[in-house]
Amino acid sequence: MKIYLLKNVPNIGQAGNVYSVSDGFARNFLIPRKLGVEVTTQNQANLSNLIKVAQEKKEVTAVKTSQLAERIKSLELVLKRKMHDDGKLYGAISNSEIVALFAEHGITISKSQVELDKSIKSKGSYTLTIKLSTQLKPTVKIKIVPE
Repeated sequence: MKIYLLKNVPNIGQAGNVYSVSDGFARNFLIPRKLGVEVTTQNQANLSNLIKVAQEKKEVTAVKTSQLAERIKSLELVLKRKMHDDGKLYGAISNSEIVALFAEHGITISKSQVELDKSIKSKGSYTLTIKLSTQLKPTVKIKIVPE
């Protein structure tokens, strides 16, 4: 059965696209939960309009995301923390602290978008990756300095 997805469904696909799924999965899971609608000859014209609107939204989102990526790349963040005399922090830098630092610069991201290679526990410069989408992963430099 062909299904037009109204919302993103993990392991199936993204909203705004048509996918082939088993009849039982569509009738028992997707349609009752309003995650998708069946593609029939009666609603084909309506769905083609929905697909156009979804495509336009994707393009606008892609433009905004690429602009945000450029803005993130141009940043160099400085975080002041208390530390020992040898340059070790009293605690590790968390994702929520990095999100708060971005918020100070007017950029809203979530904790799950911050990708740390290893935990930050001492002063110095580090490179972070911010996952905006599957393709866009800009890097930003963060400098940890003593208070």
